[in-house]
Amino acid sequence: MENHLGDIARVIQLAVAPVFLLTAIATLINALNTRLGRVVDRRRVILGRVEAGKPADPAVAAELALLARRSRLVYFAIFCIVLSGLLVCLVVASAFVGALVAVDLARVVAATFILSMLAMIAGLALFLREIYLGVSTGTHRNR
Repeated sequence: MENHLGDIARVIQLAVAPVFLLTAIATLINALNTRLGRVVDRRRVILGRVEAGKPADPAVAAELALLARRSRLVYFAIFCIVLSGLLVCLVVASAFVGALVAVDLARVVAATFILSMLAMIAGLALFLREIYLGVSTGTHRNR
């Protein structure tokens, strides 16, 4: 039993790093959510102007299309980052299950962690692309 407690204590020590990673993931989700809120607010402003009877302008249609693209990028980035967080939770859970049941789940833990990092990379790449679109088009000036 004492050896079993030692295994659990070791797993707790190993689980600290993924828990810090979850904090970073939560911060990323917050930043992405803020970006999405800004895109949605900008879209509402433009649609409000269109509904107020302002003449149709090709630039308005182009900006609405760009905002739709940006919102999709942010949505998929949020999806990837949340998936990464879920996979990190599975890493921690697998480590504890492996210690409690005395089964070697090292490969499962490693594979799940690698998948988590790949999802994080994808989410960050999408986030970077959305920021590039927001900055390069100049739509951020009209908020």
